[in-house]
Amino acid sequence: MMTTILLVEDEKEISDLVTYYLKNENYQVIACQTGSEALDQLVDQTIDLAILDVMLPDMDGFDICRKIRETQTYPIIMLTARGEEIDKITGLTIGADDYMTKPFKPLELIARVKAQLRRVTTYNGGTDSVLTIRGLLMDLESRKVLLDNEELYLTPLEFSILKLLCEHKGQAVSSEEMFRVIWGEKYYTNSNNTIMVHIRHLREKMNDSVEKPKYIKTVWGVGYKIE
Repeated sequence: MMTTILLVEDEKEISDLVTYYLKNENYQVIACQTGSEALDQLVDQTIDLAILDVMLPDMDGFDICRKIRETQTYPIIMLTARGEEIDKITGLTIGADDYMTKPFKPLELIARVKAQLRRVTTYNGGTDSVLTIRGLLMDLESRKVLLDNEELYLTPLEFSILKLLCEHKGQAVSSEEMFRVIWGEKYYTNSNNTIMVHIRHLREKMNDSVEKPKYIKTVWGVGYKIE
């Protein structure tokens, strides 16, 4: 079964170029040039990953991202031409998994697409296929997470972060190590902002807090841990 990617980009030249590269990797592409067209596809199509331009003629990509996250957890990559940090933080806060600033190299985008799709499929199996910490249960094969018997709907990155912390229960995982393992990239100073946004989003879904954490604790100057 082919992997289906939703591409929402109003600049036809960019859309055609990205579509060409994606199809060359044997992905099925649903290309839309407006937000309303994309919202229609969300109803009718089964999608494995979405690439959303922030600036669209009828709405912005953030609105589409929010709509997707109401019911779906598949990876979302945001495209922004502004290069402003606030756009990146906004996208990550509302549930995006990655972002790229225009102009970008198509091959780099393809690499990021592949990385996001790998996160969906590779974090499973093994002898420890279920991780439990008090009322938290992670089934790595089904990728289902339960907290006090209530299911949590996590994005692939949130799932990977929580899995990494659970596997190192009681140990502080540094921000550098987390970024290297989960993002697969070299850690830079602003990488910590990316991690903080995802940790905050994860805490919100777990009804956890920074001041009195039940699960995810901040180890100042180091990173995070679960006890």
